[in-house]
Amino acid sequence: MSIPQPLPRIREFEKMGFGMFIHWGLYSQLGAGEWAQASQSIPFCEYKKLAGTFTAEDFDPDAIAALAANTGMKYIVLTTRHHDGFSLYDTCGLNDFDAPHTPAGRDLIAEFVEACRRHGIVPFFYHTTLDWNWRGKNSIKDETVFSPYTRVCSEEEFQEYLDYLCASVELLCKNYGKIGGLWFDGNWSRPQSDWQESRLYGMIRKHQPDAIIVNNTGLVALGKTGHPEIDSVTYENNAAKPMNREGMEKYVASEVCKTMNAHWGLGKNDINFLSPGEVVERLCHSRGCGANFLLNFGPTPQGGIPAYEKAVFDLVGRWIKWYGEALYEPQPDTSLKCQGKDFVLRQGKNLYYFVFDLGIAGHVNVTATLQGPGLRTIDGLTETIQSARWMDNGEELSFTQNISDGIAALRCTGFPYGTHTGVRVMKITLE
Repeated sequence: MSIPQPLPRIREFEKMGFGMFIHWGLYSQLGAGEWAQASQSIPFCEYKKLAGTFTAEDFDPDAIAALAANTGMKYIVLTTRHHDGFSLYDTCGLNDFDAPHTPAGRDLIAEFVEACRRHGIVPFFYHTTLDWNWRGKNSIKDETVFSPYTRVCSEEEFQEYLDYLCASVELLCKNYGKIGGLWFDGNWSRPQSDWQESRLYGMIRKHQPDAIIVNNTGLVALGKTGHPEIDSVTYENNAAKPMNREGMEKYVASEVCKTMNAHWGLGKNDINFLSPGEVVERLCHSRGCGANFLLNFGPTPQGGIPAYEKAVFDLVGRWIKWYGEALYEPQPDTSLKCQGKDFVLRQGKNLYYFVFDLGIAGHVNVTATLQGPGLRTIDGLTETIQSARWMDNGEELSFTQNISDGIAALRCTGFPYGTHTGVRVMKITLE
């Protein structure tokens, strides 16, 4: 069976490789994650009071876009509306539960898009398809108990809600110029309902024909394909797996979304953060499977960048400066097998060998628990190696080959003392 060729928009999306995910909304003021209203059973009459203290005074989209660019991220996905139904964009009369009707008094999505374009970042829009607080056109009723929309809505009301959802998304498609794509989340909440995806996606294609369409399949359906207009499968908070696209009618990309700690929105008591080294490993593993890596953080209550996440992103950006050439254009070569977690990406006559668990040269006590320096093999390589060198310092590496058996052995030197980049990348040039 053959593998379909990716549409241009999908190939361009795959070449972006690394993106920033941002979960920010009214819930950020509670500091208990993006599901705070549901987890604390807060009725809307209480929850809506958060809109009165939402100033967005610390939201600096230029700083966010600059941080993404410095980190090597090519796109940003921002929550335009999350499950609480509050919109960071001007809903133009669909309701008044949006940023322009708060003390912020601004269309924050317009500011975000403009900043992304100034910094060469592609803007993507996250938009919930689930809305806990919707109770009919133009009205969110003040209930005294928390009663999430998906638990009380009849099928007749659900069709009315889909009209509202489609009208909301159409505003995003029409009012902000060309965007990179839309990232939906929530269909898993009503698996038996007809979400009228063809209607929603058809409207998007009318206004944004080159937009990537993603619909998160959630934790119970990782990597599952869906509607024919979907352009990428998702792996929420999990590792990617190589996709078998043989016999598919359409080439579909894949994307891992991972958050910096245990929450997507700000969790003020969550200190279970990824380290820079862990971020690098997860990024590399994703690219080794041909998947994009979308790394999330939750801004401070009024939209600022938390100090820890900024520090991690800055360090990951240093890694990108050493090895970024290997990250975006090259693609997995499944014919080449490496040992352990190592893998190879290919672009033309260049191979990029990602080396894990290398350790520091000459310091066995430091690297005793690691695989360490020494020979690493590639099985399946029948082309002649011309040269091999580390990308970070240009050091030439020795190698031997048995072309007839397709075996190459490369002698990996350890990191110079004072240096450790986590994953190290070797560039191999073929004749």
